[in-house]
Amino acid sequence: MIPFNDLNRTPAPLRAALAAGVQRVLDRGWFILGPECDAFEHEFAAYCGAAHCVSVANGTDALELALRALGIGPGDEVVTAANAGGYSSTAIRLAGAQPRYAEIDPATRNLSAAHLAGAITPRTRAVIATHLYGCMADVAALLEVTQRAGVPLIEDCAQAHGASIAGRKAGTWGAMGCFSFYPTKNLGACGDGGAVIASDAALARRVMSLRQYGWSRKYHSAETGRNSRMDEMQAAILRAKLPLLDGWNRRRREIAARYSAALAGSAVDCPRGFGDEYVAHLYVIRVARRDETREELKACGIATDVHYPVPDHLQEAASRAGAVPPALPETERAAGEVLTLPCYPELREEEIESIADALRALAERNRP
Repeated sequence: MIPFNDLNRTPAPLRAALAAGVQRVLDRGWFILGPECDAFEHEFAAYCGAAHCVSVANGTDALELALRALGIGPGDEVVTAANAGGYSSTAIRLAGAQPRYAEIDPATRNLSAAHLAGAITPRTRAVIATHLYGCMADVAALLEVTQRAGVPLIEDCAQAHGASIAGRKAGTWGAMGCFSFYPTKNLGACGDGGAVIASDAALARRVMSLRQYGWSRKYHSAETGRNSRMDEMQAAILRAKLPLLDGWNRRRREIAARYSAALAGSAVDCPRGFGDEYVAHLYVIRVARRDETREELKACGIATDVHYPVPDHLQEAASRAGAVPPALPETERAAGEVLTLPCYPELREEEIESIADALRALAERNRP
């Protein structure tokens, strides 16, 4: 079986660099918010082209703390898409606000700028746009809507490390960009980790305070914060990996382009653009007979996954909160058709060709 992902394929030179980073931390005896975190924050901010980076414990905390840094809380609404795994919805509720959902663009599955304006109400305090599957949303169009409404845009960049439009990286378009460094991400730690990037120094300082008990200075809490700190080992690991990120992203695009070429001319909907705005975190197709197709690929020795099978507005948590499900037909159709194929830099050449062969067969069965 070709694994959907295999985190044990780290090449020997990188293993040595990771071990050296961990050894630095052990030798120093400083394990939380120390020199490695400081260095990673500066290096990641420079890589993204942001003025500030604040490391946190995970990507969901990054979103929640970004919302709280904007003063968002009970009685407020935050507009987002319902097809991105529930992470933004979770963060919105943890901040005390309520999620409100807008429809997606069927071509990219990202939040639709055309539908966003109709979802904004007088209670809307922010919009979260997820760059889903590693494909950047139409941030320029989204900003037109949010700026006209007078609400900030937060970018969820958990799947889009290194993606850019016109040379401007994901996370630097809105008020803040939120990242996850979960191990399977394009830039992944060996555990959990996250970060918020911002150009506004006051917002960055607020996130920095909120991540550590709301401290204004040590042991003095100006407000109620939380414990959301990146540990030094994860920072050291991310520092070793960051210089390799662009190369990994190029490899992901190459694999994705080969898959799409194999599906060319068929009724299977697949990624088509392979520019800098797409870093192929996930290679996701849409196919009418999703479950049957998944079984066919399994029979060919190819593991797959579904990202994501249940939209946020149809989750049990939403119904328990008393939310009335909005009408999101495109979001719901996509949830029933999306299928994710293996796409990561460590895939072997023979595995890529086996997947491409299976996709060519799938294309023949799905000719219009």
